[in-house]
Formats: sequence, structure tokens, C-alpha cells
Amino acid sequence: MLRTFDFLLIGSMAAAAAVTYQIKHDTDNKAAEVRRLEAEIKLEKDTIDLLRADRALLTQPNRLDRLVKTYATELQLQPTAPTQLARPVELPMPKDQVPRPEVAEGTEVSDPVKDLITTGSVTTTEAVED
Repeated sequence: MLRTFDFLLIGSMAAAAAVTYQIKHDTDNKAAEVRRLEAEIKLEKDTIDLLRADRALLTQPNRLDRLVKTYATELQLQPTAPTQLARPVELPMPKDQVPRPEVAEGTEVSDPVKDLITTGSVTTTEAVED
């Protein structure tokens, strides 16, 4: 009987060692995956920083002014007219969210939804629906 018990203990130790090795192997694989993901995240953050720096260089007012002057004849750019800018009440939004302007008593206020909506260079007479 002692021999059977010894074989059972040796078998259980071998099984425990195999399970321990499998857990360690899985842990090492997960740690490698975590390191890979962290490297990808760092690369993405570095790329975002580089793109932000590039955008800052490309949108410098002096550079844009030089480009406008250089390509003025080809682009035929013109200053924005005040009529091209939309007021908040002219923007499309649900009727219940349209801000109402404050007016003095006796002054008639038109419904901004029924009026013409002008945004930029687009004019439409369609009413905004909820």
C-alpha cells in the first residue's frame, strides 16, 4: 500500500508542477502582450504629439499670410462678409432648444425657424424640424 501512495504523491507533484508551469507560461505570454500594447500606445501618443506639432507649424499666422499673398491670384480669396456669419438663433436645432432673443416690450420678434437660415454661403428656406 505504501507503494501506491508514493505513486499517487509523485503523480500529484508532477501534475502540480505541470499546472504551475502552464500558469507561468500563460503569465509570461500575457506580460509580453501587455508590453507590446504599451509600446503601441507609446507610438500612438508620440504620433499624436508629432501631428500636433506639425499642425502648429502649418497653421502659423505668418505662414498662412505668406501663402495667401503667394496664391492670391489663383485662389481669389475675399474677406468674409458679416452677412455670411450665422447667429445662434439661425443654426438648425430642435425648436425647444432655440434661444429666444431678449427684446423690449412692443417689439415684434420673428420666429427664427420660419425665417431664412443663412450659414456661410448656403441659404435655405426649409423650416428646421425637431
